[in-house]
Amino acid sequence: MRKKAAAEEGTRCGFAAVIGAPNAGKSTLVNALVGAKVSIVTHKAQTTRARVRGIALEGQSQIVLVDTPGIFAPKRRLDRAMVETAWTEAREADIVVLVADAARGFDDVADPVLEHSKELTLPLVLALNKVDKVKKDKLLALAEEASKRLKLERLFMISALSGDGVADLKSYLASRMPPGVWLFPEDQIADAPMRQWAAEITREKMFLRLHEEIPYSSTVETTDWKQLRDGSVRIDQTIFVERESQRKIVLGAKGQAIKQISMEARKEIAEGVEAPVHLFLFVKVRENWADDPERYREMGLDFPKT
Repeated sequence: MRKKAAAEEGTRCGFAAVIGAPNAGKSTLVNALVGAKVSIVTHKAQTTRARVRGIALEGQSQIVLVDTPGIFAPKRRLDRAMVETAWTEAREADIVVLVADAARGFDDVADPVLEHSKELTLPLVLALNKVDKVKKDKLLALAEEASKRLKLERLFMISALSGDGVADLKSYLASRMPPGVWLFPEDQIADAPMRQWAAEITREKMFLRLHEEIPYSSTVETTDWKQLRDGSVRIDQTIFVERESQRKIVLGAKGQAIKQISMEARKEIAEGVEAPVHLFLFVKVRENWADDPERYREMGLDFPKT
């Protein structure tokens, strides 16, 4: 019935998994393809933890883009969960977009991802990103090497940040989606609940404000969301860290750090929900939270047993 309806309407819908090494520009690319911010972006490696689905439209095609955690050599339980999620999404999609940082090349971080990608049996597209930072001869050399090492359907040279080449990639992905009815309404750009999205916005602002002072293992949870009578929204969030020393860093001297984080997060969340927002942030110490199965379920990750 679904295929018949799709055939009559001429619609297409499918999943494109976006994978790559940390900081290759996956989240920036997903946001560019969607045309709106659905995935947080920072300079900190492994910012994306769980899968983030952005929904892009191109003609009669709906492309469900799965922004996966950066693939790296896992050292801890959380690391293993993130990497396993990335490869699982890659194996279950209709097409895989491997994003590589052209400026960095196929170094010791990106190279293992390329090697592992050889095992994928799905259509594979390579997006050489940040090409505006690389000379033409190096780009051509990278493209030639990738074509020899991987069985690629197509190779695109893009700059996710500026948008160069993104339209061509989007058009190609749209053409590769299988016939099917759209899974999401036309005006929906992501499948994450607003509570989760708001928590991610606050986590982004925290990372941008504190840089290397706070470990990426800290997390944010939306604990309460109330629509008030005047149309505004009250949101309570808790930032969880692993040690008291980290809690003091998040708070900052005289509470200045948490105040700045709250102000920046509140502004962006308000734009997203299109209503005034009252954001209340709390910072708590939760030792060994990265070993708590419940936290993994909240992030959409499977809990590794070891």
